[in-house]
Amino acid sequence: MKKTESSKTFKSHNKSGKPDNIVEKENDIYLECEKIQKELPSFLRSYFSYLKGNVLPMTRLAYLRDVKFFFNYLISETDLTEAQTTSKVTSDELDKIEAADINLFIDHCRKYMVDDGDTVTVYENNNKSLARKKSSISVLFKQLYRDGHISRNITDGFDPIRVPKPGEREIKALQDDEVMIMLDAVTNGTSLTDHERRYWEKTKLRDKAILMLFVTYGLRLSELQQLNVSSFNFSRGEFKIYRKRGKESVMPLNRSVIMVLDDYLSTERKTVTAQNNASEDALFLSLQGKRITERAIRQLVKKYTSIALGTSRDTGYSPHKLRATAATSLIGRGNSIYDVAALLDHEQVTTTQLYAQHKMNVKRDLVNDMEWELERTEE
Repeated sequence: MKKTESSKTFKSHNKSGKPDNIVEKENDIYLECEKIQKELPSFLRSYFSYLKGNVLPMTRLAYLRDVKFFFNYLISETDLTEAQTTSKVTSDELDKIEAADINLFIDHCRKYMVDDGDTVTVYENNNKSLARKKSSISVLFKQLYRDGHISRNITDGFDPIRVPKPGEREIKALQDDEVMIMLDAVTNGTSLTDHERRYWEKTKLRDKAILMLFVTYGLRLSELQQLNVSSFNFSRGEFKIYRKRGKESVMPLNRSVIMVLDDYLSTERKTVTAQNNASEDALFLSLQGKRITERAIRQLVKKYTSIALGTSRDTGYSPHKLRATAATSLIGRGNSIYDVAALLDHEQVTTTQLYAQHKMNVKRDLVNDMEWELERTEE
């Protein structure tokens, strides 16, 4: 239950069988989408319906945010509309837009500034993000053309954006020895600063359990963050997670994970009082007694992976790279890519095959086999 902008109380009537926190998160995405749609012209209803029926909720939200950003760009950066607000942009104005105007918009998105009166923030987007924005606008203009709101399909004139193919990207993942360094750091406080150690004393068991779940199961960040105490059935040796597309998945527990979870649940978890009903069942709590945020999880993962990598804190790995770590480690131990694909919830086994190509230590072993015995130069 929560207050909406209109001050009405939004109440979720959950009969889905899913935990309330999962349903609440889905509802938050739904409400945010509905809010953005009200800020856009009503003639986009068909576009809204297309997104609702054909893409995942988070993708729908991302597309709507992109379209709203595009309309704000038209208002503040161009003379292509006379509208003062995003809801007042007309279909006639959109019909006059050329492909070149869209290409200029995508170029604008590469790097732009936002001045809120007190701070000027510079935003940058890489090609992957730009490709998503281009896709959002392409789908918009194709739908407008199908519905007869514009007279031409201009999307063929959009400039291509080269995004590296999966096989071209260097897969970033921890090696097994680096995983052990990371787990030693969270177990013993190795290489932490004095400031970090003060927090580590209070959260080390929680943080260790989080890292173990990531490197054992390759969970997505949202899947881990939404875990509840009631998600676990220790007598059956399993726990339940909720995947993308609303799928339920039951995961088996191994001894290592049971041990770290038992350590955490029997000590640290008991010392923190949940601050609200929504947090009572949350597996991982902040020191303030609320469900730990995705941002906090990202920060702790970057911290401990940076120790394993021997780099600065800001160049540590993201939770998604621990997902890659689980995949490469499992395949490196001889497991079938089909089994690993099932564990990680890959829709296409070709995704898993990319990790199979990334053999652990292969470059290091090759170089070590090419040592040249040289005598040190005498000074």
